[in-house]
Amino acid sequence: MRHLFAAVLLAILSALSVPAAAQPSRYLISAQPMADAPPGVQAWRVQYWTTNGSGTRFAVTGIVAAPMEAIPPRPRRVIAWTHGAWGVAEKCAPSLSPNFFEYSAGMNAVRNGYVVVAPDYIGLASPTMHPFLVGPDTANAVLDGVRAAREIPGTAAGGSFAVWGESQGGHAALWTATAARTYAPELTLVATAAAAPPTDLAANLREGSDKNARALLMSFALHSWSTLYDFPLDSIANRTNQGIIHRLAENNCVAFNKKPKLGTILGILSVARATKNKDIARIEPFGSFARANSVDPARVPGPLLIAQSSKDTIVAPAVTRKFAKAVCKRGTPLRWIDMTGDHGASAKDSAQETIGWITARFDGNPPPSDCRRI
Repeated sequence: MRHLFAAVLLAILSALSVPAAAQPSRYLISAQPMADAPPGVQAWRVQYWTTNGSGTRFAVTGIVAAPMEAIPPRPRRVIAWTHGAWGVAEKCAPSLSPNFFEYSAGMNAVRNGYVVVAPDYIGLASPTMHPFLVGPDTANAVLDGVRAAREIPGTAAGGSFAVWGESQGGHAALWTATAARTYAPELTLVATAAAAPPTDLAANLREGSDKNARALLMSFALHSWSTLYDFPLDSIANRTNQGIIHRLAENNCVAFNKKPKLGTILGILSVARATKNKDIARIEPFGSFARANSVDPARVPGPLLIAQSSKDTIVAPAVTRKFAKAVCKRGTPLRWIDMTGDHGASAKDSAQETIGWITARFDGNPPPSDCRRI
């Protein structure tokens, strides 16, 4: 009996001594080191498992970055960076772009000692339709990205995280905060930050003052939703313009500091004319779907930071402010950052203040609230 006990004890100790790299991964599929990471940063292109809101499993991609330092004695703090709209086609994934680090403001947090997890979401860099602005699908991909990052030994990523996103990623951040406790109860959400977030989807697609940008984003949404859920476009556009909507979404990624091609410009103008007097809030099934995937201010936990430019021509400032007021009515601590830059610089312009605010939440400092001045 004594020999049997010794054998069992030896087996247990052997199992506990298996290195982290040899432990089976539940979420992580692969992590390929990146040779082109910025100085002082180690980064991996990752593939991992997630599920959509219906429970269907998908292999998705993203980038994980950490400081180029020895593994610290305590787990590192984590930020999930949720990107803005780069497009809905497979080729539009941020992780595929040579400009990823330049146009991903969340990566600035690595120099502050954070592990930053940047998911592509479902359908970008993977062969399925991207669920554009679909809250549950996106939140799951973000939370599973944090889980996968913890399975990379070199990250030393802990179980406490913040989520920070811009534009489409602001919507993703708010939905991630809403879903975190239920979908990933082993993780601890410390803070949520959203720069120029679409909150009321129908209102945002209706009230943005840049009609051309609104037409392109409308094309992304209509193409994604009609493809995924077989929503008919007949009540929105004729057959010719339906084809233009699909081609715009299939062929175009958001161009940073590049002029769009003539065909893209003409397509956007056609969609802008076709949808000029269309309010998807009044067109079913799009209206119900937009409401279901808008952000419910009553469900977003604090502490929360929102950064919004008063001159934003894509995400209407009045819509964001209305959402912030609704959050405040719930008694949720809310930090509000006013800006005057353009939409595309929302996260960049507020990055230093946002990272400082997130760090203060990790440090356990009481969250400030700007509710009285909103």
